[in-house]
Amino acid sequence: MKLQLNVNGERRTVDVRPADLLLDVLRENLGLTGAKPGCRNGDCGACTVTVDGWPMKSCLMLAVEATDKAVETIEGLQGAPAQRAFVEKFAFQCGYCTPGFVMNVHALARLRPDADEATVREWLQSNICRCTGYEEIREAVECVLAQGRPASAEEKPYRRPPADRSDSGNT
Repeated sequence: MKLQLNVNGERRTVDVRPADLLLDVLRENLGLTGAKPGCRNGDCGACTVTVDGWPMKSCLMLAVEATDKAVETIEGLQGAPAQRAFVEKFAFQCGYCTPGFVMNVHALARLRPDADEATVREWLQSNICRCTGYEEIREAVECVLAQGRPASAEEKPYRRPPADRSDSGNT
């Protein structure tokens, strides 16, 4: 089936099966390999992208669920404060988990620019790094939050989606 996706601000048409995961469509159909297939069950966060501004593990989302939503991958950030902070604070080693962490931190800075330490700890629990001790990652997060909310010409403030959405099962 043909599917229209909005990825990194571009409308893209892809040929997918109804059961294709967003992670696989991004990597195999669109060549966006920043989201990594780590665990493929939502535990590690290496596949994190944002969907309508919220961090989403793309290994847990069907591509068809991304229709009419704004998907942003690490390739779409292009020098965002979270990326710069990870480089400046050396918040990576092997780098496999880094795109997922950066996307999560990018979303945190947009959605919770005033996040306290407990909130940061909670957000970082959704990503796993097997190489670092997390100290540099926490320093990168602090650096991003100290800079304030990332600005974008087209950015709209994000609000938490309602828990009970009337359109959630209609496709």
